[in-house]
Amino acid sequence: MTELGIGIGWRPEIAEAVEGLSGVDWVEVVAENICAGHLPASLTRLRERGVTVVPHGVSLGLGGADRPDPARLAALGEKAVALGAPLVTEHIAFVRAGGPLTATPRLEAGHLLPVPRTRDALDVLVENVRIAQDALPVPLALENIAALLAWPGEEMSEGRFLAELVERTGVRLLVDVANLHTNHVNRGEDPARALSELPVEAIAYVHVAGGVERDGVWHDTHAHPVPEAVLDVLADLASRVSPPGILLERDDDFPPAAELAGELGRIRETLTDAAPRRDAASGGGAPRGRAVLPRPAPAERGPAAGTALLIGAEARVSGGPMPAAPASRDGDSGGARQRLGLAQASLLSALVAGTPVPEGFDSRRLGVQSRALAAKRAGVVAKVAPELPEILGTDFRRAFLGYARSRPMTGGYRRDALDFAAHLLVAGRPEDPAARQRLTRWWEDRSGSRPPGRATRLVRAARHALVGR
Repeated sequence: MTELGIGIGWRPEIAEAVEGLSGVDWVEVVAENICAGHLPASLTRLRERGVTVVPHGVSLGLGGADRPDPARLAALGEKAVALGAPLVTEHIAFVRAGGPLTATPRLEAGHLLPVPRTRDALDVLVENVRIAQDALPVPLALENIAALLAWPGEEMSEGRFLAELVERTGVRLLVDVANLHTNHVNRGEDPARALSELPVEAIAYVHVAGGVERDGVWHDTHAHPVPEAVLDVLADLASRVSPPGILLERDDDFPPAAELAGELGRIRETLTDAAPRRDAASGGGAPRGRAVLPRPAPAERGPAAGTALLIGAEARVSGGPMPAAPASRDGDSGGARQRLGLAQASLLSALVAGTPVPEGFDSRRLGVQSRALAAKRAGVVAKVAPELPEILGTDFRRAFLGYARSRPMTGGYRRDALDFAAHLLVAGRPEDPAARQRLTRWWEDRSGSRPPGRATRLVRAARHALVGR
């Protein structure tokens, strides 16, 4: 297992601060925010200093009903190669639903949503993970996510679900202790139980992040200081195993470098304080938690063209690759995929398109999640298209949330920004002629088209009215 050390999430907004922090052994970068052929200068400088860079994906949706998109997998692999990364990471989540599998409209969540802990979902996830492992040039680790809601009829605890995933695929784990805390507050799940059920020797590294509680719901914001409760979960984990790597995540509301350094210091102190308990509990033997998994011979991975690269990458991981466990429950997955697809499409449609709440879900929690998704959409659109809040001013957020209530995202955030602008122009907004002219020029420059004329607007309005009946 690669020893990463203490790291921090690299973001453009804090690139200079990250470069100046002492004691940072590695950084993690959101894979979708970089291009393999044009890496940010800051990352290049860090690599030249010997700092490891790990790409962290957010859009594969390995927990979704569809098989992984080959193009997304290829892009993630290219970034791993460009960064010389020892591994890549993703999430146990679904991010889109619908489409041909369910004969329903394709919808994008714009966020990570929880997978039901059922046999069907696990079977689909196992097959998707194996597809990803075969396509990627370096080992894969998967992260447990934070959730505001729970699926009805779940058959396994989170720890057992993750343990069986590891047993069947040999995939590594990225354990987010902040997400374990989030699920404790929001779903009543005991972090200690989850840690006791995990195969801790499969941990590749650990995420630590902050959040905030509002009206009894914990929001995993990555925009607040790390609370003591999250550090307590980290201490519990570190008393069971010495994690190969720890990473501080911060995605918004970035503090001064001194505060980031202080948070890294608190993480180091937590690890140091937990070490004696770990040593006393283990007695020099295997880590506490579940028994060490057997290590069958690894399955073949990756295309022949990537074999040399794969061997080189795995040589950097002491102990060799995690094993691929024997296949089980691997018959025709079509039925499981369709059942999972219909369930996920129904939930996502309720969250982003206002359709009825599926049976068994908490309607209040669904409302909280729906508002959170819309707020995230607004925030990300403001980042990828900063001209929109500049043109619309204080009306941007209200206008976007109104647009999002009836128009689900179908093609990513940049497409969403264009669709939002077109929606405003069709409605004759903004009312200020100068602002409307600026918005028109912005839309034309990026879409390569002219805004729809009056006749087209009338047809679209009539069609929308018919669909809404």
